[in-house]
Amino acid sequence: QVQLVESGGGLVQAGGSLRLSCAASGRTSNILKMGWFRQAPGKEREFAGSIIWNPGRTTIADSVKGRFTISRDKPKNTMYLQMNSLQPEDTGVYYCAAETKVWYSDPRIGYDDWGQGTQVTVSS
Repeated sequence: QVQLVESGGGLVQAGGSLRLSCAASGRTSNILKMGWFRQAPGKEREFAGSIIWNPGRTTIADSVKGRFTISRDKPKNTMYLQMNSLQPEDTGVYYCAAETKVWYSDPRIGYDDWGQGTQVTVSS
């Protein structure tokens, strides 16, 4: 099992930027891929992007492509989500997740462990 802790959320004005971090601990050698998801109030959880852990190859959801990027620091077992040009519709709780048991090529599924989430609020 992998424990995940998100940080970096907060309140930002529209057009601003935030960088979220997701620190992994525990059986980090089992990480196959990690992902970012978000959930706006009253809406279903939405995939934002993912990174295949070893090659570092990323996938970004069309809804945030061009504004969000994902990176990782392997020695620190930490994944990042850089969010630029934030808009009020980006408001929500952002979760990171790790796939550790079975590999799924679909970047949106297969996650075994989840963090508690960090709140991002974008004011207009």
